[in-house]
This record gives sequence, structure tokens and C-alpha cells, in this order.
Amino acid sequence: MSNGGINQETDQSGEIQIGPTDKGMVRLFVRGEDFELPMDFLPDEALEIAAELVEAAESITGANKGRKK
Repeated sequence: MSNGGINQETDQSGEIQIGPTDKGMVRLFVRGEDFELPMDFLPDEALEIAAELVEAAESITGANKGRKK
């Protein structure tokens, strides 16, 4: 397995499912050809992850230009 990081391209594909569990957690379920990876987060952790996703997307699209932080 390669440790190339976030900028390394790959031919692998997969899918992500996101939803609440019956235990009060938020689950990210990542499935690839050879693996399944469930990751459970507390609601406040999930909100932090969501904010990081938005920030990353905005940094690429320029959607945050002109916004005050």
C-alpha cells in the first residue's frame, strides 16, 4: 500500500456513505474493491469534519473570497 498522501493520484475507486448510527454516532462508511472501513464520530467531531470539507472546497473554488473570518 502506498503512503503517497493526499496529492497522489490513484486508479482505485470507491464509495462513501454517511449517516447516523443507532448508537448516536455519525458514520462514514468507505468501501473499495478490497475493503470496507466504517469510521464512527461523535456529533461534534462530525461537525468539525464537515467544516473542514467546506473549507477545503471553498479554498479551491474561491467561494470564500470576500468573506470575513
